[in-house]
Amino acid sequence: MGKTVEIPACYYQHFDADFGRDVPEEGFGGWKKQALSFSLDHTAVVVMHAWDCGTMDACPGWWRAVPYIPRANAILQTVFPRLLAVVREAGLTLFHVVGGGDYYKEWPGYKRAVDLAGPPPAAPEHVQSDIVREKLDLFRRTNAFPGFHNEEDIKRGFARLDVPHEARPLDTEGVAENGHQLFALCKEKGINHLVYAGFAINWCLLLSPGGMAEMQKYGLMCSAFRQATTAVENAQSAHEEWCKEIALWRVSLAFGFVFDVDDFIQALEIRT
Repeated sequence: MGKTVEIPACYYQHFDADFGRDVPEEGFGGWKKQALSFSLDHTAVVVMHAWDCGTMDACPGWWRAVPYIPRANAILQTVFPRLLAVVREAGLTLFHVVGGGDYYKEWPGYKRAVDLAGPPPAAPEHVQSDIVREKLDLFRRTNAFPGFHNEEDIKRGFARLDVPHEARPLDTEGVAENGHQLFALCKEKGINHLVYAGFAINWCLLLSPGGMAEMQKYGLMCSAFRQATTAVENAQSAHEEWCKEIALWRVSLAFGFVFDVDDFIQALEIRT
């Protein structure tokens, strides 16, 4: 088992439905917290897509289409410094999942991941498009997301993308741009449980390369920090951040556990 630590872990008790109620799901146990043993040797924290997206003045179209950027910036400034400092002090493995540019190509941790992973697997074969499909894609870009008038600002933002100093990897920390590389880093360190921080919980952290859905296919348990992420929200959900709540519930049901940052930090500080 190696070194273990007791950490309060949040989980959602998704049973038993009560069909005596008008809404049977109201019988579920809901969110609960239990101190459980986790292996320090086989658990890694993953910082994913913690980006410096520039200012609103520099890329207004990006901010108009992705308004969680200020929430992410606040988390980077108030949550990340202490969390990452304690993780490093405790000797817990820390990985970084990157993407969206080439700002990381010369980092030692990325070069090591490329060497460990070897050639990437072949990309999936794509279906052939046609003029009708292309018109549908254009309609969605123009009317659903991100808005055709915002695209140039988004391209300009990604062209100068970087990592803020709060999330910058140390040279000794593994850096992956996809699941193939992240799995290679996990194999090297004997990691079987990933705890994600970064942006956004219902988008990149779940579905982008190196996210939970991909890493679960490799057999990894995937958990998340409640206070170290935010979500893509809509007009109806944003005030209460319901999309974040639904995503955390989904993490609990489908992938792993949800940790409160303070609980995680306190457990590591006591252990060390």
